[in-house]
This record gives sequence, structure tokens and C-alpha cells, in this order.
Amino acid sequence: MDLYFIVKTLHILSATVLFGTGAGIAFFMLQGYLSGIPAARRFAAAATVRADFLFTLPAVIVQPLSGAWLVWSGEFDWSDRWLVVTYVLYLVAGVCWIPVVGIQMRMKALLDAEAATGILDVARLSRLFRWWFVLGWPAFGGLIAVFYLMVAKPSW
Repeated sequence: MDLYFIVKTLHILSATVLFGTGAGIAFFMLQGYLSGIPAARRFAAAATVRADFLFTLPAVIVQPLSGAWLVWSGEFDWSDRWLVVTYVLYLVAGVCWIPVVGIQMRMKALLDAEAATGILDVARLSRLFRWWFVLGWPAFGGLIAVFYLMVAKPSW
């Protein structure tokens, strides 16, 4: 088995983890939030933060490293339009994901405080949730487009 095949497999697996974990986290967080059950919300927020650090973060790191190696090793032109669009979309997803992680951590802190005190700043939690929801769309949309570009490698 050659190194290119191994790195390409790692790249595909990390892309799958990045997208799949993100989709799972989004579903889980959404269900917990919409349940209105304090314990379910708190559990979902805690699990979401943990999953982002255990799964999403490593995949976020592996993706550009393995992708750069594949471009270099595969002798692709770094300035091919499909690659440039991929770089931009990945950056857009990252720019959306970084604040989302902070939002999830703040939501978890609010829900932990509610468990300790019985008091919840509903307006702040709702505002954070709305931002979390809105920022998720360009991140996921960008990653779907990146998947397409990685597979199709269009020659526009």
C-alpha cells in the first residue's frame, strides 16, 4: 500500500468525521434545546462540547494537513480554481465553527448555572442558540460544497 493511498484514506476519513460529527452534534444539540427539559439541554450541551474537542477538532487539524500533502504529492496546481474555492469554503466553515464552539461552551455554562441555582437567563440562552443555528448553515453548506469539489475536481 503506498503512502498516497494511506494519506488519501486518512483525508477522506477525517472529512467524514468532520461532517458526520458536525451533523450529529447539530442534531443532538437541537433536540436537547427544543426539548425544553433542563437536564436534557445540559446533557446535550456538555456532550456537544466534548464531541467537538474529541472528534471535530482533530479532524479540523488533519484536513488541511492531509489535503496539502495530497495536493503536493499528487502534483496538483495549488492555484486550480477548484482548489482555491475549496480553501475559501474551508476557511468560511472554520470562521463559522470557531465561534460556534464558544457559543456551545457559553450555553453549557448557562445550563450548568441553571442546574446549580435554578435560575436561567432565557433571553441570553435563546440569543446564543440563534447564533449557533445561523452559523451552522454556512459551515455545513461549505463542507458539502468541499465534498463535491474533492470528488469532482471540476476544470472550470
